[in-house]
Amino acid sequence: MSSRSHTIADTLTRAIIDHRLVPGCKLGERELSEIFNVSRIVVRQALIRLADDGLAQIERNRGAFVAKPSMQEAMEIYDALTLVEQGVAAQLSDRLGPAGWAELRQHVERQRQAVAAGNDALADVLGQEFHTVFVRLSRNKVMQEIHAQLVRRTTLLRSLISADFDYCNLLDDHSRVVDLLEKGRLKPAMDLIDTHHRAVVRGYIMDRAVFPEMTPAEALAPYLDGKADGATVPLRGLSNASGGGDAATHLHLHIPRTDRAPTSRASTKKTNRGLPS
Repeated sequence: MSSRSHTIADTLTRAIIDHRLVPGCKLGERELSEIFNVSRIVVRQALIRLADDGLAQIERNRGAFVAKPSMQEAMEIYDALTLVEQGVAAQLSDRLGPAGWAELRQHVERQRQAVAAGNDALADVLGQEFHTVFVRLSRNKVMQEIHAQLVRRTTLLRSLISADFDYCNLLDDHSRVVDLLEKGRLKPAMDLIDTHHRAVVRGYIMDRAVFPEMTPAEALAPYLDGKADGATVPLRGLSNASGGGDAATHLHLHIPRTDRAPTSRASTKKTNRGLPS
């Protein structure tokens, strides 16, 4: 997979995470090749990576679309996350030293301060990062890669969520898991990890009409250095979520001029509080 394909995949992933490319949106190879000013083969490689991450669906004779996850898929993704994190918990309970436990507790404290300040957005981000730090401390690269791919799949679920969560309870789960593992109580900690993820899934409300529907050109315009007015502009500094590629790569994109304003699929905008972890 070329560095340009990696950069295109990262850009599309970001647009999906930001709810600009909504579930079901057509990802046409011809249109994207014109936008990114690359060959359709390069675009196809990027779309294959999105499909591997579960962010896109490629249908024979129809092309690629932003995936439309179901509640069943959400449950399966979080079941897989549970299994990975339970395996990590078993490793940490035997191997983690004082510095590792201190890092986890410091992260929990930062999340606690965000909750106390009523900053749900920051609490949400820190809650997700807790799980990443938790898995990283295992020093198991394979576990980290599997976990990262599953987390990327939850980003699409975020585009379908309109719900309210009790961040205090979710924070308490993080704190209790650390306490239990540090005391060597592995079984209760593993049970709590399972309960924690199930609580998140139960809070889902699948709603496909929350965010505005845009063309790919409109959706990708904010990620460019220039204006979406038919100009060729460089795209810089996108990191590759799968760990490859070159963050300094410059990719020139061509955004066709469009005069159509984005239209909303819902007359009333609903609140999306984000996905806690």
